[in-house]
Amino acid sequence: MKRYETYKDSGAEWIGDIPENWGSTSLKYFAKTFGRIGYRGYTVNDIVIEGEGAISLSPSNINNQKLVFEKRTFISWDKYEESPEIKIYEGDVVLVKTASVGKVTIIDNLKGYKATINPQLVVFKDIEIDRIYFYYVLISDVIQKLIESETNGGVVGTLTQQSINNYKFPLPSPQEQTQIAAYLDYKTGLIDSIIAQKEDLIKKLKEQRQAIINEAVTKGLNPDVKLKDSGIEWLGDIPEHWEVVKFRYKFDTTKGLTITKANLQDEGIPCVNYGEIHSKYGFEVNPEVHNLKYVSEGYIETNKGSLLSKGDFVFADTSEDIEGAGNFTHLNSDVPTFAGYHTIIARLKDNSDFRFIAYFMDSSSYRTQIQNLVKGVKVYSITNKILKDTVLFFPPEEEQKDIAEYIDNKVTKIFMSTEKLEKSIQKIKEYRQSLISEAVTGKVDVRDWQAPKS
Repeated sequence: MKRYETYKDSGAEWIGDIPENWGSTSLKYFAKTFGRIGYRGYTVNDIVIEGEGAISLSPSNINNQKLVFEKRTFISWDKYEESPEIKIYEGDVVLVKTASVGKVTIIDNLKGYKATINPQLVVFKDIEIDRIYFYYVLISDVIQKLIESETNGGVVGTLTQQSINNYKFPLPSPQEQTQIAAYLDYKTGLIDSIIAQKEDLIKKLKEQRQAIINEAVTKGLNPDVKLKDSGIEWLGDIPEHWEVVKFRYKFDTTKGLTITKANLQDEGIPCVNYGEIHSKYGFEVNPEVHNLKYVSEGYIETNKGSLLSKGDFVFADTSEDIEGAGNFTHLNSDVPTFAGYHTIIARLKDNSDFRFIAYFMDSSSYRTQIQNLVKGVKVYSITNKILKDTVLFFPPEEEQKDIAEYIDNKVTKIFMSTEKLEKSIQKIKEYRQSLISEAVTGKVDVRDWQAPKS
């Protein structure tokens, strides 16, 4: 793409130079920002069932910059009506200001629902510039880098409406705004189609992995083995010579370190925290391979019980959705590693094969148990009691090792294919983000661009 003829300093380091005929301004001059604050917050007592209230949009309703309704929380009509300025309509733009900070979507598919926002979101209304261009500005590095600097790049942080209102952004002419929006709609549409195809393939590979695990850890490797009733309705039959054992008889449990992100540092003893279990290092963690943060070596003296040994399991004790309830990792390394904040540690009491158990805990048979036991609305919590009340299947130790080795061999190829696809998607997403940021800052000139005729 060509560039503009001349550029000037935008006056903002994170924006850089902009075309000579562009301006730069603050969000507050071209949109009004509203959020649910103070007495207008709500409690669990205000939450109702579908049909008895309005949807209260939360960060979980924004996925890949799209509005999704897999998880819906409804609040009473009274709470919906008391804050008319944050009622959500088609065309509104919303931004997450607390937890998963920086996620953005433009409301384009309410499906007839009445909706408002919860205290974690803000909504932009009365937008006086092209709202699609405005949306692209919000998801570009122009704004996202500011958000990252204010929240230290974390998923748990808070933005104030005052800081949001003062964010500066480039302002081309109305005609250029519309042209940039059209250009980005077309280009990102093509990119998103490629990403969707790759993500669909990853989904199929993960389903294949799950099927292999589920079959092996509940039926074993011998297709002719005699089966017996497990005694648990939803778990069905298991090999006749296997045991059904409650978690409490196989594991001792304790808590991870009582720390915050502020206690993490760049050297010391590796530490795995609940956020990494959910997002990066689920199932297994290896500090020799994975890029963990560290904590001070002083914790060895004061919190020895939170130091993991090879084969120890670590559960995230909270999740934002029911699907994440039961997410865990296990230490597959001899490097001593701490379990960090919001975690529960489980240590085997015997010589059972931890790799087999890890696969069993990753099976739908086990995850379903936990998901049937946890309770929550916005956050789903796991307790020691919930874990101790779950049951596990145990073949003889030698058979455990054979099953674990079989699964390892089967899923390694799947893992490598999945990892290759994920890296490819990451590169495509980085290109997509670069494309958006260059367009909204005028680093490329799209004034003469035309969409190809279909």
